[in-house]
Amino acid sequence: MSKISPLKFTPILKSVLWGGSRISSFKGIAPSNSLIGETWEISGLEGVETKIATGEFKGMTVSELLSSHGEEIMGQRLFQQYGTHFPLLIKFIDAAQDLSIQVHPNDEIAAPRHNCSGKTELWYILESQDNSIIYSGFKTPTTLNEFKNHVENNTLTDVLACFSPKRGDIFYLPAGRVHSIGAGNLLLEIQQSSDITYRVYDYNRTDFNGQKRELHTELALETIDYQVHDEYCIHTEPQIDCEIEINRCNYFATTLLKVKNSCRIDVANKDSFRIIIVTAGKGNLIDCYGNNIPLRQGNVLLIPASTEWIDIIGTNGKAIEVVTTYVPM
Repeated sequence: MSKISPLKFTPILKSVLWGGSRISSFKGIAPSNSLIGETWEISGLEGVETKIATGEFKGMTVSELLSSHGEEIMGQRLFQQYGTHFPLLIKFIDAAQDLSIQVHPNDEIAAPRHNCSGKTELWYILESQDNSIIYSGFKTPTTLNEFKNHVENNTLTDVLACFSPKRGDIFYLPAGRVHSIGAGNLLLEIQQSSDITYRVYDYNRTDFNGQKRELHTELALETIDYQVHDEYCIHTEPQIDCEIEINRCNYFATTLLKVKNSCRIDVANKDSFRIIIVTAGKGNLIDCYGNNIPLRQGNVLLIPASTEWIDIIGTNGKAIEVVTTYVPM
């Protein structure tokens, strides 16, 4: 196998009505004249694929890369399972206004309806302004008919679990969990590679033309988990120079580390690529082939499965915080 270096991609900036201006400053890129609500950092979705930004594969899309180096990038296990379809989607989201209340279908519903995977996701809060909120799940058990009545009567938020997030909070959102990002939140999103969203409530807002946005309430009804669950929100403090797991599901495992000196991440023993997301600070990444890559807040890199290990190095005793994700066995 060839020695493929860590891969950087050119993010896709999504201009939306509810977007803001914080992603540019967070990532250290030129500000946009538009309201940027999302950056798609690594995406293999057809029609919205990110392209490699530098190196020998510059300009190639994710699927093009997997067509020629699939097993090296994905690992044998995942390449056999997914082929040239990259299974994860990585985003930064900046909500300057409240997002709609929504839900995503699971694999079993999304496959026959939309010919794609479901959408389970995780949020890692990067910044949250005073009075910002997150809705995640129900605070009281709710039936399908009760849910419909709450939507019709504009009382849906009365039965949703509401949180005042702070930096480092983690929200795991399995498919079927009703949720919403409130205004003032900047976050990292790790999710299945799917863009299927059912909007169930939008606060009766209208667009520039005075039109209400389409709702998908009927489609959503059979996808929703109406039960109450524990640990909608967790908070785990990173340990210095040590990688800790903060979430694991069938689709992705997520880890957190805060490095002042150095921390080694074994890549090969997971039989999966590893995605590195720098959530604070700066430092360096050194891989088993001797590549030395500067890191700063907002960087996202794809580490091929063929890489044996990487070291994350702090700078002059100042910490760099990194979230990583991969597909577990």
